[in-house]
Amino acid sequence: MAKTIVVKQIGSPIRRPAKQRQILVGLGLNKMHRTRELEDTPSIRGMVRKIPHLVEIIEERG
Repeated sequence: MAKTIVVKQIGSPIRRPAKQRQILVGLGLNKMHRTRELEDTPSIRGMVRKIPHLVEIIEERG
């Protein structure tokens, strides 16, 4: 089974650059306190690393 991470949105995209909003949408997040289970790949990790003030990794599986 592939490794996955659970990402939770902790910050609002209001008054943030459009690029940061696009990253949130790319991660499948759009509302506060939503969580998504995503594949643990370098590209996903890079997206999370770009917006650490908006998301947090709450669990790593696999």
